[in-house]
Amino acid sequence: MAVGAGKAREVVEEFRTVVLGRGGVFDAMLPPLAFLAANALAGPLAGMLAALFTAGGLVLLRLLRHQPVTYALFGLSGSLLALIVAQVLQRDDVFFLPDMLTNTALAVISLLSATLGRPLVAWTSHLVRRWPRDWYGHARVRPAYTEVTLAWAVYFLAQAVLQWTVFQLQDVSRLATLGLFTGWPGTVVLLILTYLYGTWRLARLAGPSVAGFRAQAPPPWTGQQRGF
Repeated sequence: MAVGAGKAREVVEEFRTVVLGRGGVFDAMLPPLAFLAANALAGPLAGMLAALFTAGGLVLLRLLRHQPVTYALFGLSGSLLALIVAQVLQRDDVFFLPDMLTNTALAVISLLSATLGRPLVAWTSHLVRRWPRDWYGHARVRPAYTEVTLAWAVYFLAQAVLQWTVFQLQDVSRLATLGLFTGWPGTVVLLILTYLYGTWRLARLAGPSVAGFRAQAPPPWTGQQRGF
């Protein structure tokens, strides 16, 4: 599965459209950076508040610019919930517990969805691209999404296990650093590998393309050549 210059450009263009074009990476990475900076200067509580206010500022910025606020809202709600839980339990490291639970839940959901024949990656692709839902269930399409969803389950479970291991140390700085580098950077790598493997697998399966499916084109098919 070699990656040529043309495929690399395709990945970059898709990444810009699906992720960067929606403000996702910036909105998700800025609050953890704010936490690290404030925590180093004034302690964990200041870090939590810095992350919360940064996430809130991003929501306001997106609203004022009439831009999508989905990722910013996720960041705000996550930071708020984590702060409340940490203060109630009087443990600063609990601030990172919601993220750990989220990864565990995503691992379970990914595994269950693949087992039940409704792979999570197919649903996320449908929500982003608005391709026909029935296309994802085609016998020569669904295996690609099932295999990638199982890979996602392994990824999220590995993250949760790693976070739990560091959580036992009750070291807030290590947890923050781990969250920063295994959060969006890790997710970006996951999305790139998902796209590369997914498009390769769809071509190998030789099912109908989205356009061919909509047009009810008969076989032989060549598979979906771009997009996953």
